[in-house]
Amino acid sequence: MSEANTNRHGEGSHRRATAKTIFSSCDGVHRLGGLREGRCMATAIATSGLTKSYGSNPGIADLDLEVVEGEVFGFLGPNGAGKSTTIRTLLNFLFPTSGSGTVLGLDIVSDSLEIRRRTGYLPGDLSMYDTMTAREFLIYFANLRKVKADTQMKVLAERFNLDLDRKIKEYSTGNRQKVGIVNAFMHEPELLILDEPTSGLDPLLQQEFQELIGEVRAEGRTVFLSSHILPEVDRIADRVGIVRKAHLIEVNTVEAFKAKAHRSVTIQFSRPVDLAEFDRLENVTSAESRNNGSVVVLTVKGDVDAVVKAAARHDVVSLSTRAGELEEVFLSYYAGTHDAA
Repeated sequence: MSEANTNRHGEGSHRRATAKTIFSSCDGVHRLGGLREGRCMATAIATSGLTKSYGSNPGIADLDLEVVEGEVFGFLGPNGAGKSTTIRTLLNFLFPTSGSGTVLGLDIVSDSLEIRRRTGYLPGDLSMYDTMTAREFLIYFANLRKVKADTQMKVLAERFNLDLDRKIKEYSTGNRQKVGIVNAFMHEPELLILDEPTSGLDPLLQQEFQELIGEVRAEGRTVFLSSHILPEVDRIADRVGIVRKAHLIEVNTVEAFKAKAHRSVTIQFSRPVDLAEFDRLENVTSAESRNNGSVVVLTVKGDVDAVVKAAARHDVVSLSTRAGELEEVFLSYYAGTHDAA
């Protein structure tokens, strides 16, 4: 492990309880249950009113965000919502208009060089020196960070089937992305900031990347990633923040977002039932009668407890449910049609 992993800083104040992660006060930092049971966790990223404007147009506005050490945090939103602006501002590639932020306990403006040394960054618009080989490019960045990363470079290159001795200009889009992944991970940073990390990768390598993220989490390191691939976020993220029109509109666990999706429930009875009995139930948003009233098809938002109890008053032949898609919930936020209730 490089020297970047020997010095952890951070502070936190609020408490958050969710289905997958539990934060509680722990001597000035956080205790993160479910990921690092019984261990106090520092804040990896914290912002207060962070704003970056382009003239009169906000790139990100009044961002209050906290990412806890050891979690995988997904940062989602439609194109132009402010995801890349946030990432670039955290790393001081863009100077904030107002507000403040810390990364690994360091100020994002005055300590930006140290932040970049201790962070693995994969930009969404990856630019490289086309006349270099991948090996030359990666060694160049290792030297900039003043770390030895030869072993991990080779391990990751083999893992992602990357030929290190070809010129970068000869690479396909997918192979260029592999170089970016190796560059972000090879010095084993305590924080990874990844903007659309699996763009251009085939499905098998996307799966390999997800396994790599799981290993990073198991080591107690932190991942902040922007992605448009919702099944990927579902599999690897602990919490998700949704940004729309330059504003962070909600932060929650993946499980909590899933609970907001509409669920289809189909119940077959031995004899016809009164549809109105189910149509008026809590959380039922639509009800349909089929097969002369012996089959009821419901759309339910939230838990199905009331539906199950109502069905139990009759002779049930079968009951099946189909979970709503995570994509449905996220797209409702993107479009601004989500019902907070």
